[in-house]
Amino acid sequence: MEQGNQRSLLLRLASLFPCPPGLRLSYGTAGFRANGSLLKSTVFRVGVLAALRSLKTRAAIGLMITASHNPALDNGVKIADPHGGMMTQEWEPFADELANADSPDSVVQLIFDFVKKQDIPFGQGQTGEVILARDTRPSGETLLEAAKQGISAVAGVVSIDLGVLTTPQLHWMVRNKNKGLKATEFDYFSQLSDSFRILMDLMPEEAVDSAVDEKLVVDGSNGVGGEKLKELNKLLCGLDIQVRNSGKEGEGLLNERVGADFVQKEKVAPLGFSPIDVELRCASLDGDADRIVYFHVLPTGHISLVDGDKILSLFALFIKEQLNLLAGHPVKLGVVQTAYANGASTDYLKKLGLEVLFTKTGVKYLHERASEYDIGIYFEANGHGTILFSEEFLRWLEVRRSELASTKAGSEEQKASERLWAISSLVNQATGDAFSGLLLVEVILQYKRWSVKRWNELYEDLPSRQVKVKVKDRNAVVTENAETTVVTPKGLQEAINSEIAKYTQGRSFVRPSGTEDVIRVYAEASTQDAADSLAQSVANHVDFFLGCGCTTSKH
Repeated sequence: MEQGNQRSLLLRLASLFPCPPGLRLSYGTAGFRANGSLLKSTVFRVGVLAALRSLKTRAAIGLMITASHNPALDNGVKIADPHGGMMTQEWEPFADELANADSPDSVVQLIFDFVKKQDIPFGQGQTGEVILARDTRPSGETLLEAAKQGISAVAGVVSIDLGVLTTPQLHWMVRNKNKGLKATEFDYFSQLSDSFRILMDLMPEEAVDSAVDEKLVVDGSNGVGGEKLKELNKLLCGLDIQVRNSGKEGEGLLNERVGADFVQKEKVAPLGFSPIDVELRCASLDGDADRIVYFHVLPTGHISLVDGDKILSLFALFIKEQLNLLAGHPVKLGVVQTAYANGASTDYLKKLGLEVLFTKTGVKYLHERASEYDIGIYFEANGHGTILFSEEFLRWLEVRRSELASTKAGSEEQKASERLWAISSLVNQATGDAFSGLLLVEVILQYKRWSVKRWNELYEDLPSRQVKVKVKDRNAVVTENAETTVVTPKGLQEAINSEIAKYTQGRSFVRPSGTEDVIRVYAEASTQDAADSLAQSVANHVDFFLGCGCTTSKH
């Protein structure tokens, strides 16, 4: 298409999607998010951006419409790069400019300026492809159409609508398609179920003879994950999954008093669970099924929570055990956490002899650092995380498996190599995936003959508290050292340090929110009262230094 015609097409379509007055958005870990009724212009422009990204990379790009754990009226949009992970951070400033451009003319000019700067083969006969999916939110269909219009505005790029999927499914499909592998939803379910079966077949006899209860009850958050998990369950042997809050009519609203985010933050059972479930093994997904936490209900109706830190610890323990059985190659195994990880989990991991790194909050930072290891494991406390296996390690492992199959068939070393290979196939190496995480947890609990209660006893969490302080400008706080140290305003870090020193096992840090004008405060101490007091004292200092006189609230 000639440049003049391309410009006219972009201008005409952009005029159909005016930006709501006063709307300002920033592309973060979750992409763009807002009330779904405000997002048509944003999603149209992200459609254009995804199309340009496909032309630039000469690969399929993913576009997911979801707001994860947010309320049902919210929605959002984010891009999956060719490797299945998040869009490169280098393009985020352009995403912000494009989303916030105040007129169709400025949108078109931004696009042509960016195309020239990035040397994108725009209108030169190059073809591209964008794979789209959405979750179950009411606004999803309308926004999906806006995305298609944005993609169609870029000559040579086609859109492939995959309908309703979990976010991890879309990321997995993008990654597989660009690797030349099978990439349908059926292939996704088959890979997970086949890998799970292999791991179950490798189960030690003593574990089979003393099997834990096969029944698992999962809170689907009234979202896309509930029905998709039912489909996966049909292919599984050795595990019976009962889904509650699947999203069917009459079961409740998406993420309303249900879901991993609610359970993890509030530490109470989701709707549909009660003290009669006290003997059951329970788990909770979030709205787009990329997070998972476990819990068991106590006779009081409260819960004992097993969060992402303990999922990470379970995975690290099991993988280290398998590596200890292998010989012939030093493997660099590492764990990546954020400052929100409970201090007790970090101590436990270090006692296992593992290297633990810290990054800024946000999966994109965790994923990047985890990829530096042969095997890198990352999880946030909210239950979002995965395990990454380097291509170099997998090549070595494939050769080692072949050698052991011919020289030491049936040995524990040979079985360990097969388990590691199956785990690399089971986990979603594009992004955190509640389904693959759930299946690996179930395998390991079966291997160890552990109940959720026994698993929860790996270590005892330090009591913690999170609060947030409303401020006029969150950018007034600048941090470093993985967000654990305040650089500005001057004197605030010293004030925080003085408060920490008053408490046994005290730890606290503050960081600006990525989405709202608040400063988030996290505190730990040896007792809950002490953690609460430390959090409030630090919040008071934040309020004093920023001079707004605002109140604090529990988060």
